[in-house]
Amino acid sequence: MSASGIHYQVRVSAPQSHIFEVSLTVKRPAAVQGFEMAVWIPGSYLVREFAKQVHGVRAQQGEQELPVRMTGKATWVVDVPSPRPLTLTYRVMAHDDSVRTAWLDDQRGFFNGTSLFMQVQGQTQDPVTVAIEPVKAKPQWQLATAMAAVKTNRQGFGTYRADHFDELVDHPVEMGNFWSGAFQVRGVPHRLVVAGAGPRFDGPRLLKDTQRICETAMQFWHGKGKPPFDRYVFLLNTTPDGYGGLEHRHSTALLAPHSDLPRLGESKAHEGFLNLLGLISHEYFHTWNVKRLRPAELASYRYDQENLTELLWFFEGFTSYYDDLLLCRAGLMSAAQYLARVQKTLLQVEQSPGRHTHSLAQASFEAWTKFYRPDAQTPNLTVSYYAKGSLLALCWDLQLRNEGHSLDEVMRTLWRQCQGGPMTEADWLAALRSVRGRSAAAQHRRWTHGTTDLPVHDLLSQHGVGVKSRDLTWPQRLGLRIKSGTGVQVTHVLQGGWADQAGLAPGDEWVSVADAKHPDAHWRLMELADLELYAPSREPLTAGVFRGRRAVQLQTPPLSQAPASGQQLTVKDARPLCAWLGITPPL
Repeated sequence: MSASGIHYQVRVSAPQSHIFEVSLTVKRPAAVQGFEMAVWIPGSYLVREFAKQVHGVRAQQGEQELPVRMTGKATWVVDVPSPRPLTLTYRVMAHDDSVRTAWLDDQRGFFNGTSLFMQVQGQTQDPVTVAIEPVKAKPQWQLATAMAAVKTNRQGFGTYRADHFDELVDHPVEMGNFWSGAFQVRGVPHRLVVAGAGPRFDGPRLLKDTQRICETAMQFWHGKGKPPFDRYVFLLNTTPDGYGGLEHRHSTALLAPHSDLPRLGESKAHEGFLNLLGLISHEYFHTWNVKRLRPAELASYRYDQENLTELLWFFEGFTSYYDDLLLCRAGLMSAAQYLARVQKTLLQVEQSPGRHTHSLAQASFEAWTKFYRPDAQTPNLTVSYYAKGSLLALCWDLQLRNEGHSLDEVMRTLWRQCQGGPMTEADWLAALRSVRGRSAAAQHRRWTHGTTDLPVHDLLSQHGVGVKSRDLTWPQRLGLRIKSGTGVQVTHVLQGGWADQAGLAPGDEWVSVADAKHPDAHWRLMELADLELYAPSREPLTAGVFRGRRAVQLQTPPLSQAPASGQQLTVKDARPLCAWLGITPPL
């Protein structure tokens, strides 16, 4: 065992079993030593109960096996008869192919520390080491992590260290046959690892564009200075249809569809590739905005319960604003492409009636029970602090630019003011005051703690953005969401929309439609576009639905009462728009 007081060993005997084998040795155990699994992972605000994957827990001192008592849903206790080192062994089922937990099969392995490593109660601030053994069944596998290495082989397997438990679980680990590339920014080594890529994957292009994103982010935060980290690793896993990211202090775990990767022989960035670059930009921006500059309530994590804050509108919403904006500044996204993404965000917020009853601060505080546990009524009960939070950042940026300043200045002022550490809402207001020279408290209360719509269109119009009419899709017109596939399976009904007035409900299967004057002459509805063929526009309708196993007929308003068109953002004046986006205007 190493000189540290706590040592973990991770081994894989049979990758196809999906099981990581973990041993934990405590050099100086307490007389009654407790152990605990985390119930959540920072950055993903949901109680995930990682202990449910743990089994086969045993304890030993030397050759003597000791009883292990489970005292809670994620806690174990061992009565220790002597002060000798205590070793706990257990197995973890790893079959969740996401960025939040752990995965293992005969193609790759991945884990976050919160999924594998128990806390040693009373010693969570002590230094630790972890040895990750090479996988004998897969001698060609490599390992990638940003954790500080003590002694490793050329493939990356070996011993790593962390100053305490928080640092240990902040370093995800990727294992397998992955593509890898490297670059430096301001003298800081960066590594990009891509798992699951197909033969047409253009690795050098992704590496080059990722480097431009990192350079732009560092310029944003530090000008010509150096960042507050000395290494960084991107761990990207690609699957047929996955998507997501989770930030860490020296790395990020990313998940994207194969189709989002850049392809050899293609010079133009397709929409999926822009999505991937936006994800990379988002998670890298988090290296500053939430991993260092972070809510004061999350300055010290509690891993056994929810950690509540009203500030996710800032940490997720403002990061969502800057992710695509930095792509523009890096020369990776055009003004038209950027406006299309703002348009998509606007529509998402507008299609959330819950924005009229739930403020951004409330949405942040209740993320654990509303945003991360969505159901059929979620759009009616809350609003995304990602989407509306990004519009809030946009509004502040454009208003500040009208006053001769920018949100960039406020962000950097806040960083200096909080010394890149924990912050409060009062710190945000102080930074705003420092840049503007006057208080913004009243406006902040309206925009962040209120439920009125933000003045997005008014502010955009002052910076070269116009609007034109566009046709709405049928779900947008009717105020509902449906499950893709055969038939019209209603999943969500938005309050106040046509579908709500018609009496449709989540779970309904809408099967037919008829003129209300001839209710027996029903036409089969295979998709919503069939309404154009079979439903009169200006007369009430009879909608036939199956609600469970029961057939129901609903008397609905005329389709003419459903809006047919909406607004689409367009370039009105390129010069002020490009000045805001930080790109060169066209000649």
